[in-house]
Amino acid sequence: MTQKARIQLSGINPAELDSICNQVKMIAERVGIGMSGPIPLPTKRIVVPCRKSPDGEGTATWDHWEMRTHKRLIDLDADERALRQLMRIQVPKNVNIEIVLKG
Repeated sequence: MTQKARIQLSGINPAELDSICNQVKMIAERVGIGMSGPIPLPTKRIVVPCRKSPDGEGTATWDHWEMRTHKRLIDLDADERALRQLMRIQVPKNVNIEIVLKG
C-alpha cells in the first residue's frame, strides 16, 4: 500500500491558490506520480456588521464587512522527490498550506 500526501490550501485570494495548485500539478507531472484534485471546498464567509455612526446618534445604519476564505484539497502519491520539491514552493504570506501523510 502506498502512502498518500494530502495537501490542504486555504487563503483569501483564489488566484494565488490556483497558481500554487498549478505548481503542484507541474511537480506531479514532472515526477510522474498520481494526483487527484485540486478539489475546491466550500468558501467560508465571515460577515462583520458594524454601526456607521461612532457615537450611536442618528439613524441605525450599518456597514457589512466581509472576508471570504477559499480552500483547495489535493491528494497525491507520497514520493520523496515530489515532497522535497513541494517544500521548495514559494508560498505567499496570506496562504496557509498543510501537508498530511496518510498510510
